[in-house]
Amino acid sequence: MLMSERGGKPRKSRSSPISSLSPSSFSFSFSAPMLSLSRMVRRSYLAKFLVAFLSILSLYALLHSVSFSSSSAPPPPASTSSSSAASSTTPKIYLYDLPSKFTYGVLRSYLLARGGTDRSTSDSHPRYPGHQHSAEWWLFSDLIRPDRGPDSPIEVVSDPSQADLFYVPFFSSLSLIVNPIRPTEESAMALYSDEQMQEELVEWLERHEYWKRNNGRDHVIICQDPNALYKVIDRIRNSVLLVSDFGRLRGDQASLVKDVVLPYSHRINPYKGEVGVEGRPSLLFFMGNRYRKEGGKIRDTLFQILENERDVIIKHGAQSRESRRMATQGMHSSKFCLHPAGDTPSACRLFDAIVSLCVPVVVSDYIELPFEDVIDYKKIAIFVKTSDAIQPGFLTSMLRTVDTEKILEYQQEIKKVKHYFEYETPNGTVDEIWRQVSSKVPLIKLMINRDKRLVSTDANTTACSCIC
Repeated sequence: MLMSERGGKPRKSRSSPISSLSPSSFSFSFSAPMLSLSRMVRRSYLAKFLVAFLSILSLYALLHSVSFSSSSAPPPPASTSSSSAASSTTPKIYLYDLPSKFTYGVLRSYLLARGGTDRSTSDSHPRYPGHQHSAEWWLFSDLIRPDRGPDSPIEVVSDPSQADLFYVPFFSSLSLIVNPIRPTEESAMALYSDEQMQEELVEWLERHEYWKRNNGRDHVIICQDPNALYKVIDRIRNSVLLVSDFGRLRGDQASLVKDVVLPYSHRINPYKGEVGVEGRPSLLFFMGNRYRKEGGKIRDTLFQILENERDVIIKHGAQSRESRRMATQGMHSSKFCLHPAGDTPSACRLFDAIVSLCVPVVVSDYIELPFEDVIDYKKIAIFVKTSDAIQPGFLTSMLRTVDTEKILEYQQEIKKVKHYFEYETPNGTVDEIWRQVSSKVPLIKLMINRDKRLVSTDANTTACSCIC
């Protein structure tokens, strides 16, 4: 009986010539093949064992490498995680649903006082008049438009409990000028009262939970005209005020720390050409009201000094369509544009000059300018002390020393930042205002928490949030 090669059941041997051999011959002739067979069996087992072992080892190595690469994989790209984080930290703003008399009602009253029709004053067909303090319209329009993009510096929410900020959309600057300077008989019969509207607005706010909760600190109120909301300014001074400058505001009412300086809306058509002095034969241009109050009294002095200078155009002009046409032509054809103080330190001509690529010459010692954290105004404008500017011959002599290369440099820098002063431009003025407003949120939260823990305050001490 022989065992099978695979160690199976014994099987019978068949008749073979080997069986007739003698034991000695059998021993010799059979032992050699048996030894060879035994070696073959061992080699077969060894080969199979090695194959199995190497397969297991390879599988282990593969699984280990996958586990290692998975555990040591780099984190998601920073941009993905940071954009998600940025989205979650975007300040949220709630737009108050004011009674329409504070928004479209103001607009209707303005248009009706100037002969407007019912259709031209309906809420579905609003037509806000163009003027230098129209930021209130641009901001309101941005907050109500349905296609606000995800890249906006603020997120509009419909639930006030989620809001970091509360926007009060009163058209305060338009309200100030609803009544015409020379009213007609029809408009005089029912004169609009801006002071009454101011009082009613604050009374409306003071009845609401979210105003009372933090005494208005987290509210945003626009009063771009220097006289806007003048009657109630002390009742809203805790809020973030959007202003043109601080010329008529006390230090305990407004400051750079708490509030945001806005650019005026430009009143002339932007210059569409390229940088260059070709087509700009005039050295210096100014057109505006010659006689102003307070700091603007310098205008009359400058008129006397400059009106007979060579290559200088300086004209008296009030707001009108014809004046804007002449100002557009003058700024587009001049190298430098004069910006003296008005009734307050700032005026719209600075921003008219910027969109005209006309290098501003600022003569206003106490001016505050918008967006100075992103704009270096020394690169786009020339600043002259009032005491120097009123010296005969000083301004023109100084400007004549500025060579063409330097003028082109100014124009290049102006072109880089021009979009910050164009309300109608996507990602322009409106987005930058919201970015500035959102930057106030940490201070607002600081002041709210500080107010909660204070035991007493000195009524004669200026609030921390108003210290410049």
